[in-house]
Amino acid sequence: MRLIFAGTPEFARAALEALHGSGAEIPLVLTQPDRPAGRGMKLQASAVKQFAQLHGIAVAQPRSLRLDGKFPEEAAAARSAIEAARADAMVVAAYGLILPQWVLDQPRLGCLNIHASLLPRWRGAAPIHRAIEAGDAETGVTIMQMDAGLDTGAMLQVQRLPIGPADTTGTLHDKLAALGARMIVAALEQAASGALQPVAQPAEGVTYAHKIEKAEAALDWSQPAAVLERKIRAFDPFPGATATIGGEALKLWAAHVDADADAPAAAPGTVLAVSDRGVAVACGVGVLCLTQLQRAGGKRLPVAQFLRGFALAPGMVVGRA
Repeated sequence: MRLIFAGTPEFARAALEALHGSGAEIPLVLTQPDRPAGRGMKLQASAVKQFAQLHGIAVAQPRSLRLDGKFPEEAAAARSAIEAARADAMVVAAYGLILPQWVLDQPRLGCLNIHASLLPRWRGAAPIHRAIEAGDAETGVTIMQMDAGLDTGAMLQVQRLPIGPADTTGTLHDKLAALGARMIVAALEQAASGALQPVAQPAEGVTYAHKIEKAEAALDWSQPAAVLERKIRAFDPFPGATATIGGEALKLWAAHVDADADAPAAAPGTVLAVSDRGVAVACGVGVLCLTQLQRAGGKRLPVAQFLRGFALAPGMVVGRA
């Protein structure tokens, strides 16, 4: 089967690698333009582009695919490349550009999307983060036949995955990337034989996973401890939950709710106890025990090691960064 692949980050690279390894013919990859990254802010190719170049696959990086948009010449060049690829299907995974109707109509079997949620829950940009933040017990991957809407197309395959109590966005991302890679290979095998049966998404249960903003990372200690614990896991590795102690900004990477603690009489944000097992902080409801922290310019450290270089004592106040 001839495929065009459209994707950008590591989540997409896992699928591209699986498709390449399955023997699929991939004459063209679409990915986002190179972006500045790292301390030197040098232009860096996406994970998908790096894989494509390593394996001699042609790459197109239009800033838009809208023929009547801001970059019509780039869109027209991409259209020529897509038409020349004569693809049976296009596979899309975390690409980052909206596909106009002319793209959706181009491949013989249409465009198949790998989406990291159990649609219609968590349509949109950040389904993994939002599932953890909301306290969902499970998530999964949906292979979807794309249409003009935002993650509204018919479902072709769905597989569920439990969210563990220690899962972060980073760990769950890797599990879902591997699952999605396996699923898209199987889905295309079924598509080739005509065995895929599209199922319309339910009208009930629609939620939107809005893009993560850095401002969300500043923890509000008036919220319940259970909510803050989920936020810390949801914002790992990006953008990293933040707080201030003694006027210094810190990142918080791991914590747990102290189920044995009495309801704190102290104001939210007050440090209640400090030990090598954790820093107990009063919240709007309950107590949160911080177990992995990071100073600006430093490394993530377990609390015992962190406290060797950072003085903390009961009565201090943890604020919003």
